[in-house]
Parts: sequence; structure tokens; C-alpha cells
Amino acid sequence: MPADLKNVFSQIDADYENLKALLKEAVAIQSVSGDPSKRDETIRMVHWMKKHLEEIGVTCNLADLGTQQLEGKTVQLPPVLLGTLGTDKTKKTLLVYGHLDVQPAAKSDGWDTEPFELVEKDGKLFGRGSSDDKGPVLCWLHAIRAAQKNNIELPVNIKFCFEAMEESGSVGLEQLLIREKDGFLAGTDFVCISDSYWLGTKKPCLTYGLRGICSFFVEVTGIKQDLHSGVFGGVVHEPLQDLIYVMSQLTTVDNRIKIPGIYSQVATLSATEEKTYDEIEFDVAEFRDSVGAKHLPTEDKKTLLLRRWREPSLAFHGIEGAFYGPGEKTVIPSKVIGKFSIRIVPDMQPEDVNKITIDYLNKVWAERGSPNTFKPRPGHSAKPWVVDVNDANFLAGARAMKIVHGVEPDRIREGCSIPITLTFQELTGKSVLLLPLGAADDMAHSQNEKNNKWNYVEGVKTLLAYILELGNV
Repeated sequence: MPADLKNVFSQIDADYENLKALLKEAVAIQSVSGDPSKRDETIRMVHWMKKHLEEIGVTCNLADLGTQQLEGKTVQLPPVLLGTLGTDKTKKTLLVYGHLDVQPAAKSDGWDTEPFELVEKDGKLFGRGSSDDKGPVLCWLHAIRAAQKNNIELPVNIKFCFEAMEESGSVGLEQLLIREKDGFLAGTDFVCISDSYWLGTKKPCLTYGLRGICSFFVEVTGIKQDLHSGVFGGVVHEPLQDLIYVMSQLTTVDNRIKIPGIYSQVATLSATEEKTYDEIEFDVAEFRDSVGAKHLPTEDKKTLLLRRWREPSLAFHGIEGAFYGPGEKTVIPSKVIGKFSIRIVPDMQPEDVNKITIDYLNKVWAERGSPNTFKPRPGHSAKPWVVDVNDANFLAGARAMKIVHGVEPDRIREGCSIPITLTFQELTGKSVLLLPLGAADDMAHSQNEKNNKWNYVEGVKTLLAYILELGNV
């Protein structure tokens, strides 16, 4: 590591309390995009970030997205924050994406602390958004401030695209970006997103692939209203019984998908790629313990990682219309809707997955022989994404990781979906780097979400090193 950069990193360490204070402010803003009662807070979060970007010289613009219908109400969509730092035509341009909204959270959900109050305990910073994605977003701010404080000229222009609807489907963002293809997005040379996680808790990694998604709804109706189970049980065809039967036919006990043809659409695994799975550092026991499972469907490292990243998976999400509160409610529901999704991988196409899934559901229903009404339908979908690990942008990220952490990062895929990744790649014609800063046990979307103090501080250093490395591309 160059001596001058080492000095900057030491200053970042010394500035920790200021870094934490800003994250505390951000976490306190309850920017829950899916809750209409929190919409003003969500909008306030965008303005808060705009203020702090402008303090470091970023020229900001708030792109209006209009309104949306949410829980029967017309509510204002939070604007997208578009910022520009530097317009030197002799320099290349980096586009940074992040999101400022969060998932719902309440202490009564099982949190050990108040979710919107940042609490430091045992080197961990607990709070909703501390890791997903307010912490990583603030790392960009801190990295640029550190450069400016030390009179380090940034070798690239930087553009920022920060939205506040990511947790609710990024409503309106894709349409905005399409309109800005020849405007704000023009001249982009690199794209970077820090909204994913390390494979474990100790070794850094870079992400070169994401699974896509196809979601589904399965509706069963048959009686005109909910009925008393004591009076009508055994003498009507119950929609919930039918639904549970149908959904039980989708997977095996070891989580293999039973839909014919689903695995034949997967791209062939090359010998070169397969070898990389042997080299990845991954502790199966640590992973099993981190999710609190007694057993996993497989405890072979390579098989587990292939199933997590390289193969499709099917997960159930809930049943609408069925009673789910505490206590008992002995009724027969008249209408139920089952919800599940399939994560897809290259070379699977959403339209093909939708067809074979709906066909299979209809086949299972026919075999069931129920006179009830059955309506399966696809929901939203997103394609999988993969990038060349030898791309200049990716290699700059790898060098930055090594500068900060002293080791080569693992090259991994991720099982989740970030649809906007493919949108940026297609609209800019440039590669997208997913540069994870958080640890695998950060519990994003869950109770007790946290960001390790160490990951937060090292994340600032990593993003600064990455920006500087782009100057060598």
C-alpha cells in the first residue's frame, strides 16, 4: 500500500465517531417505502442525502416520479437523486447506484433494540438500514470526503443515482433511466453498486452474477363467503385444502423443483467455472449455524454453492386469505391465494419459466379433480445477470479489495436478484461491478440488522481505493 494512502486510511480510522454519527442520523429517518404512513420520511431521506452530497461539491437534481396507488391511497413517489461530481472530459466517468429506503421494522418484531436507533454493541452497529443500504451509500460520501481532506484529486468524474423505492420494486426508476439514456447516463464508463454481501464474515469477495426471479400467484375459490368449519366442514370442497395440495407438488423434501424441464434450461457448467467453486473459501457449518438450521438439504460445499447461485430454486412466501393471527379462528376461507417465486439463472428466460410453471400447475390441478375455481398467474419477473470477471472495472475492484484487505477477493455469484443491475448495463453499454461491503450475517431485511464497525470503516477505504484504481484503467 502506498505510504500516502496508508496515512489516509489511518485518518479514516480516527474519524470513526463522525462516520458513526452520520449513519445514526440516516438510520433515524424511517424511510420505509412500502408504508404510506412513512412516505414523508422516505422523501425526507432523499433530501437529507442531497444536502450531504452538496456539501462535498456534488451538483444534485431531484427527478420527480409522480404518484402511485398504495393501500388505496394516492401517494407521492420519492424523487430519484441524480448527482454529478466533476465534468472533466479528459477523465472517465463512474456511475454509482444505491438506495435510501428500508424494509419495515418494529421492536415487537423481535428486535433486541429499537430498529431506528443506531446502537453499537460488541463492534456491531445495529439499526434498520445500517447495512441495507444506508451504510454502504454513506461509505461513498466518506470516501470522497477523505480524498478531499487530503487534497487527493479524483481520477474520474462521479455520477450518483440514489433512489428510495428499491425495497418496493423500484417503481418508476427504470422508466426514468430509459428517458435519461442520452442525458444523465450518457458518457458513463463504469457502473458500481454496493448493495450485496460477502459470502462469509471474514474474506472479501466480488460478485459477478445474480439470479433473476419469476413470481407466481395461485388463486383458489369455490364458496361465496367464509364458512363455519363445524357447520360446513366435510360437506364443501375447501379452497385452502386444494391450494395446499397444489403447492405441495412443486418441490421435494430436499428442495428440488418438480416442474418438468426447469433444470434443462440452465446453462452448462464449464470445467473452468466448476473449478472456481473448489477454490472459494466457505464454511458450511458456519453458514448452517448462522441461519439456525439443524440440517441443510446438502452440506457439500460445492453442491451447496451451485444450488445457491448456479441453479434455480423455488420458495414459498405465504397464503393470502388464510387466517394467520394468534389464537384460533375456525372458519373455512372462501378465497385463498398462494404466493411463491422461482429464482432463475442463465440461460433461463422468464417467459419460458412462466409457461412451463403455469402448465404444470394446471396439470396438477386437473389431477386434483376439484370442482373449485383455479387461477394461476405469473407476477413480476427479472432476468439473471452475469459479467466477465476479467473486465477492467471488475479488476479495478479486485485490486482495491487487495489493497485494503491484503488478500485476493473471492469471485462469487449471488442468489438474490437486483433487477436494476441489468438495466444499467443495457442502457450504458458498460459493465456493472457489484462491490459488496457487508458481511454475510448482517441480517438485511430481518430482525437485528447490523453493520460491523470494521466492515463500515473498511468499506470507506475500499471505495476510495476503487475510485483511485479506476484512474489506472
